[in-house]
Amino acid sequence: MEGASYQRFPTVKIRELKDDYCKFELHSTDASLANALRRVMIAEVPTVAIDLVEIEVNSSVLNDEFIAHRLGLIPLTSDRAMSMRFSRDCDACDGDGQCEFCSVEFHLRAKCINDQTLDVTSKDLYSSDHTVVPVDFSDSGSGIENSEQRGIIIVKLRRGQELRLRAIARKGIGKDHAKWSPAATVTFMYEPEIHINEDMMDTLTLEEKQGWVDSSPTKVFDIDAPSQQVVVVDPEAYAYDDEVIKKAEAMGKPGLVEIYAKEDSFIFTVESTGAIKASQLVSNAIDILKQKLDAVRLSEDTVEADEQFGELGAHMRGG
Repeated sequence: MEGASYQRFPTVKIRELKDDYCKFELHSTDASLANALRRVMIAEVPTVAIDLVEIEVNSSVLNDEFIAHRLGLIPLTSDRAMSMRFSRDCDACDGDGQCEFCSVEFHLRAKCINDQTLDVTSKDLYSSDHTVVPVDFSDSGSGIENSEQRGIIIVKLRRGQELRLRAIARKGIGKDHAKWSPAATVTFMYEPEIHINEDMMDTLTLEEKQGWVDSSPTKVFDIDAPSQQVVVVDPEAYAYDDEVIKKAEAMGKPGLVEIYAKEDSFIFTVESTGAIKASQLVSNAIDILKQKLDAVRLSEDTVEADEQFGELGAHMRGG
């Protein structure tokens, strides 16, 4: 319809927030935007990861390529990744990717000098930038010191074996390689809306009610002990498997329950690798999504200008 506006104003409600975990609701939008946000979080939020490894000495049982691959998968703190330059776009080093604006240098030197196996871990990597270091997964809040948990194991050395290397970490995105993805997992589901036909439910015996409740693989429904009524205890546990609907039909009670997916409401679960906090992951993804939408809007304006001014508009842009 002419003049109609389809503009929406999405809202976000945070349910649970930790450094590496976030659960929130996204309302007043559709599945296309929800999925775009999920894909941006996984593949387009930049982080810093080791991209170049120069092995000086390696007498361990692992070959150079294996060690380089393990180093690349170690998550690094990437709070300033958004402000760093991509090495391919850095004019300070002419794309060499080895300057303070687009890279961070690491060194590792380890040698086993006794009969006890030496674990070389991510904590043995020494960074040239204190803001970009391997993520520390030790549980400092437990109050228990465990000397064996010294980071992510890279290689184990026996007596006389040695490992010396230099590594360069660069900015990148998960679309180029999974080592740059800041997300361990990002999922969303439609928020379910469940309606029980109370009149029809009252015609069932307590045993039939219990059988119907137990037909759900997840704990969505339960029986309230005082009133002996079926109640919804956790609607988000519903897996859209239609088991309770099939059970109601098998009992000769079609329409006993109606379950709808709210098409404009989504529940997100975000887990970070530790490179950046889960809250920062969501915030950066929203900023990047805005930039992509601005680029699309600009390209549409450019096309309209070409249609209006023809070759003159293209010539003015240098086309």
